[in-house]
Amino acid sequence: MRNLRSIQTPLCAALVLAMTAIISAQHSAHDIAAEVLAVERAIEAAVVRGDVPFVDAATAPTFTFTHGDGWTTGGAPLRVDTRADWMATVAKAPYASRVLDAVKTEVHGDIVVTYGRYVGRFKEAAPGRRTFTVWYERVYAKRNGKWQYLSHRTVDGPVYETD
Repeated sequence: MRNLRSIQTPLCAALVLAMTAIISAQHSAHDIAAEVLAVERAIEAAVVRGDVPFVDAATAPTFTFTHGDGWTTGGAPLRVDTRADWMATVAKAPYASRVLDAVKTEVHGDIVVTYGRYVGRFKEAAPGRRTFTVWYERVYAKRNGKWQYLSHRTVDGPVYETD
């Protein structure tokens, strides 16, 4: 009986430490996800405002924005913007709104993938092309202590709603 207790105590201690580490990692992943989602919402708000300095500071030099889902079936996307292309679009402030919806995250340490939907509305557009939805996947990386937006890829859409 004495030998069993001498084995149980270290085993229980190891189990408690392992469970504590798992719970701590889950809280950390949750905190990281919340931090990145806050950055993502701030970027969307800046895009609507036409705030080029904010969006520029939040994006990586190698940033790309893939529009349209044609690539998902072996075709071409509508277009692929470089960082400079995307900043030119942001400068025009064409959006009345871009609302994030159903966003999820995958946390991989200093890399986070977000995926979900946004509902966009142009300030001016042809009838039937003002409001649209896009399902997307985005990648962020923590660099020099801050989250940087690396890429956006549309996985479904845009789908236009009748106005």
